[in-house]
Amino acid sequence: MNPVKTLENHGQAIWLDFLARGFIAKGELKKLIDTDGVKGVTSNPSIFEKAIGSSDEYDGAIGRALQKADRPIADLFEHLAVEDIQHAADVLRPVYDEFKGNDGFVSLEVSPYLAMDTKGTIAEAMKLWHDVHRKNLMVKVPATAEGLPAIEYLTGKGLNINITLLFSQEVYIEVAKAYIAGLEQLVADGGDPSHVASVASFFVSRIDSAVDKQLDEKIARANDPHEKERLAALKGKVAIANAKLAYQEYKELFSGARWEKLAAKGAKPQRLLWASTGTKNKEYSDVLYVEELIGPNTVNTVPPATLDAFRDHGKPRDSLEENVEEARRVLAELDKSGISLDAITAELVKDGVKLFADAADKLYGAVAFKRATVLGSAISAQKLALSPGLEKAVEKGTEEWRAAAKIRKLWHKDKTVWTGDDENKWLGWLDSAAKADIADYEDYARRVKGQNFSDAVVLGMGGSSLGPEVLAQTFPKKAGFPKLHVLDSTDPAQVRTMEKAIDIKKTVFIVSSKSGGTTEPNVMKDYFFSQVSKAIGTEAAGHRFIAVTDPGSSLEKVAKKQGFARVFYGDPTIGGRYSVLSPFGLVPAATAGIDVKSLIRHTLAMVRSCGADVPPHENPGVQLGLAIGLAGLEGRDKVTIFSSKKIADFGAWAEQLIAESTGKDGKGLIPIDGETLGEVSAYGNDRFFIDLRTEGENDAAHDARLDALEQAGHPVVRIVMKSIEHIGQEFYRFEMATAVAGAVLGINPFNQPDVEAAKVKTRELTAAFEKSGKLPAEKPVVSTNGADLYTDEINASELRDAGADGTLESWIKAHLSRLDAGDYVALLAYIERNAEHIDTLQGVRLAVRDQRHVATCAEFGPRFLHSTGQAYKGGPDSGVFLQITADDAKDLPVPGQKASFGVIKAAQARGDFDVLTERGRRALRVHLKGDLKSGLKTLDRAIRQALN
Repeated sequence: MNPVKTLENHGQAIWLDFLARGFIAKGELKKLIDTDGVKGVTSNPSIFEKAIGSSDEYDGAIGRALQKADRPIADLFEHLAVEDIQHAADVLRPVYDEFKGNDGFVSLEVSPYLAMDTKGTIAEAMKLWHDVHRKNLMVKVPATAEGLPAIEYLTGKGLNINITLLFSQEVYIEVAKAYIAGLEQLVADGGDPSHVASVASFFVSRIDSAVDKQLDEKIARANDPHEKERLAALKGKVAIANAKLAYQEYKELFSGARWEKLAAKGAKPQRLLWASTGTKNKEYSDVLYVEELIGPNTVNTVPPATLDAFRDHGKPRDSLEENVEEARRVLAELDKSGISLDAITAELVKDGVKLFADAADKLYGAVAFKRATVLGSAISAQKLALSPGLEKAVEKGTEEWRAAAKIRKLWHKDKTVWTGDDENKWLGWLDSAAKADIADYEDYARRVKGQNFSDAVVLGMGGSSLGPEVLAQTFPKKAGFPKLHVLDSTDPAQVRTMEKAIDIKKTVFIVSSKSGGTTEPNVMKDYFFSQVSKAIGTEAAGHRFIAVTDPGSSLEKVAKKQGFARVFYGDPTIGGRYSVLSPFGLVPAATAGIDVKSLIRHTLAMVRSCGADVPPHENPGVQLGLAIGLAGLEGRDKVTIFSSKKIADFGAWAEQLIAESTGKDGKGLIPIDGETLGEVSAYGNDRFFIDLRTEGENDAAHDARLDALEQAGHPVVRIVMKSIEHIGQEFYRFEMATAVAGAVLGINPFNQPDVEAAKVKTRELTAAFEKSGKLPAEKPVVSTNGADLYTDEINASELRDAGADGTLESWIKAHLSRLDAGDYVALLAYIERNAEHIDTLQGVRLAVRDQRHVATCAEFGPRFLHSTGQAYKGGPDSGVFLQITADDAKDLPVPGQKASFGVIKAAQARGDFDVLTERGRRALRVHLKGDLKSGLKTLDRAIRQALN
């Protein structure tokens, strides 16, 4: 007779520790039920990982699931697992019915990530019970300290629970008591305990593996032959002895008055299930942990190989209660040997949790890979080409992040991922896209369209303006909607240019400021509110203004007082530079008629790809963040971004994100935006290149140069978006990558400790102007016909020592002579940001780059103060700064203030420069006198002469 089938005559049920879709579909499970009397199935993450990751049999199911809708990795796996469990449960349902609910179960495990989370375990177990919706489901819960309350609670709710990772007799007693207490609660609540079943999965072979290792170490150290023999005699005996004594505890626990009271109501005892019964040591019988643990009312769950072995040569007998006293002696001898079984079992629980979490990582990684394969270009592609050394560092970092569960910690808002400061308070951006109120944005967009506005102008700075600017420059004007503009300057000429570009009577203004106290949007609002009031009347003016601000801000109060058409509220847990996928970006998008629903839908695909359930090796945000962070630690801290024509402005947004997040505490990454791609010889070994484009934007010359950089050993990341509609994916990818890079660098990526310093200086200067009617006097270090030059005494002394005399060229030459390998040059121009001036600065920066082989930045003030300014002041001391100011051809008053736009801009420039010099930065200010156009030509000529 079949030895496996015979086990039922001894009161033991055989379950199969294996599950796969094809195995069920081909009738192989049904065959084992019929031929071997298999009465149940257990599963775990390792089993599912092998089934899903090592075959293509789930590919079709994954494709069909994603055709209906994209979903997070954990949800996608759960969908697959639930289907498999349901199919297996249906195959086993006749067994369940035949044995009146005592057998015929299929076990599905709660996430191993929840092993130390009671509430999380309860929530997931209840969800699985609801989703599988089969009476013969058992939900697996680990026997951790946090798992015990969950076992009691879930039993009390009438769920069948399989308690896993059970090694110790003492913990088993706690598990059994939790089951009994749960049944008592169920009865107290009016439930029927006869419908509840449970097993306590007592792990066996892993104990021998751990004990034998310590025995071998002691045998090797022992000198007495008798002691060696005594120790050797314990090998392969402890696990079985431990299990036999646990069974004795079982008999006692499920007898007596307390249990009989429940049994009278139909309660079933919680059976012991022998788990981990595949033999690990080849010196032992391959059916050892089956043959020696056969007894009434028990279960043995075996892997297929062990099942085949026992069918072939197993010898059933009532072994479980044989030699119980010998079992006690074995454990006593072990204790006498100085080996603590309690310590071993406690360690095995920790190790078991880790092994299952590791398996879950592999499982979710396999599912993530298959999801990405199915979705294809719906997720913007990312390819990292790194040097062997950096690639190895990223691989190591990836494993460290996986082993430490850092991506899950990040999503759980654990500030220890970074510095342990207040990072947990600034992670609202993680799910801001998912929380977007699409219906409200669509309703708002319809209302905007109905007003027939010609233009919409965002008045904001930094995070409130740079994201909307990307949207404005990336998406074409939508029919029926206003053209979107962004104004982020106090330069009088730039304010006037904006006013001329719009029809003031048909324009809606979006005043965007988180705090409401930022100088620039407030003075811009005051100016345009006055202009609108003149054009259409004060009573109607407020209806042309929208506010985007955090709740309770001063801007909210002003908006209500002046009758703004609408106030949209930001999330106070989202910093400005991470706010583009919140109302600060989505309100301007909706105003311009951009399809917010489509934008968010595409974005959420990247959110899911970067989710807590996506292991680091398959997580694009983590991979990019590790690469740029680790490269930065190696000295490649100039993150150079190339954006193709359709998404040309993306780098300006990424600049702020990277610089303001990482540039502090003397550390950081310096983003380089707007440099056209040069020859390999133009670059030092401090570069990290990122190339972004949309599909079909091919440039053979650009690609050839990019390939040459890669061949020369420079790290190159290539990102290809399917279309501009996928821009939200890149916002999110870069936000995640920056947060990860911040962790690698050991800084808080959500504060900006050095931005306030320049604001304080500016306020002091404007306050002085309000008091006296002029800014405090300042004395140039040298004055020429076309320019006055300013710096502090330390810089002036160094520059004179380097040859600076009475000419502009000599000071520029001396300034540039201070450049070392790994430095960068930043041109900081407080002038109107227009095409002509951008081209002028571009020409200068490229000349510097090509001649001196250093990275260059070309920035416009005061805009950059809310962007890269943080890194310039607080980041690494590798910048050489040339600030450019000029006389304003025509100033512009700010309604209600003495200080004009020109005065405010001048105060901002001086405040910024003072902080740079106070921080010991290499800084020189050139103030151009007279006509700006000729002044810029003079400066251009002086720089080129200095370079040559």
